[in-house]
Amino acid sequence: MAERAHLARAADCLTGMRAAASAVTDAGVDAWASERLGAARAERLRALAADPGVPPFFGRTDTPTEAFHIGRRHVRDAAGDPVVIDWRAPMSRPFYQATAVDPQGVVRRRRFGFSGGDLTGYDDELLGAGDGSAPLQGPAASSRAEGGRGGLLLRAEIERPRSGPMRDIVATIQPDQDDIVRAPLADSICVQGAPGTGKTAVGLHRAAYLLYTHGGQLARTGVLVIGPNNAFLRYIEQVLPTLGEVDVEQTTVAGLTARVPVRADDRPEVAVLKGDARLADVLRRALWGEIAKPQDSVQVSLAGRRYRVPVERLKRYVDDLRRRSRSDDDQQLLHYAAGRERLAMLLAEDARRQKEEAGGSPPDAEVRRAARSEEVRAFCDAVWPARDAAGLLCDLWSDPARLARAARGILDDDEQALLHRPARSVRTADWTAADAVLVDELAGLIERTPGYGHVVVDEAQDLSPMQCRAVARRLAAGSLTVLGDLAQATSPWSPSDWAQTLAGLGRPGTAVRPLTRGYRVPREVLEFANRLLPLIAPGLPAATAVRSEPGALTVRTAASWPLADVLRELRAVPGSIGVVCADA
Repeated sequence: MAERAHLARAADCLTGMRAAASAVTDAGVDAWASERLGAARAERLRALAADPGVPPFFGRTDTPTEAFHIGRRHVRDAAGDPVVIDWRAPMSRPFYQATAVDPQGVVRRRRFGFSGGDLTGYDDELLGAGDGSAPLQGPAASSRAEGGRGGLLLRAEIERPRSGPMRDIVATIQPDQDDIVRAPLADSICVQGAPGTGKTAVGLHRAAYLLYTHGGQLARTGVLVIGPNNAFLRYIEQVLPTLGEVDVEQTTVAGLTARVPVRADDRPEVAVLKGDARLADVLRRALWGEIAKPQDSVQVSLAGRRYRVPVERLKRYVDDLRRRSRSDDDQQLLHYAAGRERLAMLLAEDARRQKEEAGGSPPDAEVRRAARSEEVRAFCDAVWPARDAAGLLCDLWSDPARLARAARGILDDDEQALLHRPARSVRTADWTAADAVLVDELAGLIERTPGYGHVVVDEAQDLSPMQCRAVARRLAAGSLTVLGDLAQATSPWSPSDWAQTLAGLGRPGTAVRPLTRGYRVPREVLEFANRLLPLIAPGLPAATAVRSEPGALTVRTAASWPLADVLRELRAVPGSIGVVCADA
């Protein structure tokens, strides 16, 4: 009864929090303040949105003096006192980490069972001094200890059949998963997860944890979740909102690089080549190869007079700027469009120095006007022409001579021939998914790509080197959570270890954290799948399972089981069917 009463109280308090957020009024200071207040109020209401199937709390920790209920979000009463502690708060960590050996101040851990939002039972686990030899004090004394049942509800929740969209796992996060979820924002982490180990859920919960812990910083820089396809995004789309995080961008690599409409498919060998990291060097050469050497001096108009900039100085300006395009430090890298603007300003500054040497003092506004003058713009158009990414790639694929210049020493003649296609306009070109990634690469060379404070990328084992670069451009100075399983790799670029992928993502020193304990896949299936590991991923440890399901797997050899019998058997099996076979 006490727990049901607390459940009702938490629900009432959550309703009160929503009412308080709705009641926030606009003081009418100005339009900008009103707009920001409205946006903040809407965001707060979305974060507090009620979900009748999600109870306010799922667990409780008892110390010798007090008890804390743990839930998906913080709930407080009208006086501001906590009724439910957010699972991400530091004081909630013992719920996930405490053991009999290291109780972390907890004498009892309680897990609750719910059905349709109704409390149906609870399991208790006594830790440390809470072995029943001494009575619990304070609020903890209000409920009965049932020390022998500690793992029943936990196991039932872990083993509950999964159907429909993905659910959060806050009630069942295990210590090894919790260590990853709560890793510092500055740390990039690669989670090598065997089937059913919860790696995707761990990555999403880490995003939610970081948003809770570093909300101010990540509100400015943002969090991006990248999945392998749109079906996957639909599967996971409700996990973060359930945890109270509604402003996380979720997309695919195709969505990230959708600068041109994809209308065609590459032949396999062409797609593999376009995904090769060598294409980055080809594209850089092609772009910066657009720049010409100055052939003559330029007259720059400044404050009613014209000043001559000699060709020798013009060549030096161009050469200095081109050298900055090859900086090893990405933060100091000069982008193509910025270099063009900087060249115009160098000419204007040169004219200013000449005027100052003659006794003048032109204001900054005059210098900026000189940089935009017709003479300076004409010079930049001839020497450092403006380019757009899609147009340049279209020209490169349709002009064998231009491609040969950019690819000299990088791609052989046969590889260049694979990339060639008839000339077409940007609007009518048969763009492929691999082309879109290359257009994005060029766009990132022309102008800086906005970055995020944290990026989560799932199924990363199937990323091509060029796709890795597309993700890396969105990182800026942020950190990364990489999720995947080398043993489940399916692409032509699938690596034998994570080093190549992590280097391509711009974080070569990232620690690899393995998850090998499977919670969803029965032991019978995992043990059968593990037989492949020595062949497909010999360096990976074998996965283990927490549950057994006799009859979960039946293996028959094709020779003893004719196709007609196979079809008859499959038709008799309820539910969906997956067929695995060799390709042509």
